[in-house]
Amino acid sequence: MRRATWLPRSLLARNIALLVVLVALTQACSFSVLLHFVQRPRIERAAIIFSEYVKTLDGVLASMPPAEGRAAVARLGAPAAPPDHLDVEPPRSAVRFFRTWQRDVFLDALRRHLPPDMPVRWQTGDGERLWIRVHVAGETSWIALPMTEDAQASGIGTTLVLSVGLALLAALTGYLIQLHINRPLQELARAARLVSAGEAPVALPTDGPTEIAEVSSAFNQMTQALREAEATRALMLAGVSHDIRTPLTKLRLAMAMAMASPRDTDEPLAASAERYLDQIDTILQQFMDYAGSGEREAAQPGDLNALINRLAADFAGLGHEFELSLGAVPMFAYRPVSLMRLLMNLMQNAIVYGRSGLAVRTWTENDVACVAVCDRGGGITADDMEKLKTPFARGANARTHSGGTGLGLAIVERIARLHGGSLQFRARDGGGLEALVVLPINRRTA
Repeated sequence: MRRATWLPRSLLARNIALLVVLVALTQACSFSVLLHFVQRPRIERAAIIFSEYVKTLDGVLASMPPAEGRAAVARLGAPAAPPDHLDVEPPRSAVRFFRTWQRDVFLDALRRHLPPDMPVRWQTGDGERLWIRVHVAGETSWIALPMTEDAQASGIGTTLVLSVGLALLAALTGYLIQLHINRPLQELARAARLVSAGEAPVALPTDGPTEIAEVSSAFNQMTQALREAEATRALMLAGVSHDIRTPLTKLRLAMAMAMASPRDTDEPLAASAERYLDQIDTILQQFMDYAGSGEREAAQPGDLNALINRLAADFAGLGHEFELSLGAVPMFAYRPVSLMRLLMNLMQNAIVYGRSGLAVRTWTENDVACVAVCDRGGGITADDMEKLKTPFARGANARTHSGGTGLGLAIVERIARLHGGSLQFRARDGGGLEALVVLPINRRTA
């Protein structure tokens, strides 16, 4: 199922949005109840009382003698026809919604309770007044009457402000509570990233809410099991390598003694056996490298460019020239032996499988140091190289090269993750392949 793109991505944002929506719905329901079951009956009762007052006034004026009636009309300033600017249906205002709503309710109730020959008009503008036609000594006149507070929405504005304030207070309280709940989850995410980088995180606290405490306890058990499994694997590989190397050393010594005596010695067979012994020794060393990968090595500040210069000089002594393009990389903490092993494996792979166009570049961007080992080989793509980071995976072009186990790139990947970095492969401009190692500069490495 496709996730809705309009939803917030973080749990904190989703919960706050849900809380705001719930508070808004609650306030809307509260206002609806207030308007229809409290305010509307109150306004209608006021309209009934007002209509009785107007009918009483109309009866008094209608019963007056003509002379007294005309005098009363003159004192009231009641014209025979309504002013031109009066509204039959007063305009509605979205800004003053509650005031206009209450006014309309008042007018509707008043018209229902007044006789049909007593129409009502509303005067808007500077002074809002209610004009009603009355009967004076057999004639009609229009009088302006003041409005009561019930028709002027006296308390709705204050109620609305208080409700909005309470809604904001509820949202702020929910935000603070959610922050408190999210803090253990953030600690769990940081600890998971440390485990992914090959480090041992500090045990998570288990004194929070029951659900979070269970997750933290399960994570602590998992990390403890991973540490025990890692220690067992390293011990097993070290023991196997040690036990195999002992008879290999004896066999190498016996072959050396046999080759020293020319009598009955098959020199091609002995040389072939010597090569096989070297290959076995190389394989055992790769197993040891993968088992260790530098977890116990202490990090110390070092010059990455100086390390690359030394390795390039060593390879140049063996007849393999690397073109160096080293940018300004500041001193930062790394495990020197592990990082040297990482660079040696990548440079050795470039020599064996790339053969030409050997180059190493360094630069920095966004607080990370970047190292790219390049070649012009065309036998394998960047996507295929990504698959070879899995332990014991070997490419088709590696079958012609003996002595490998498929652990070289897995070792490089593991060392890069141990430093909080990553290993990537991408096509090189102009053809070939580029192995890119990204290492954080300001990371505190244990």
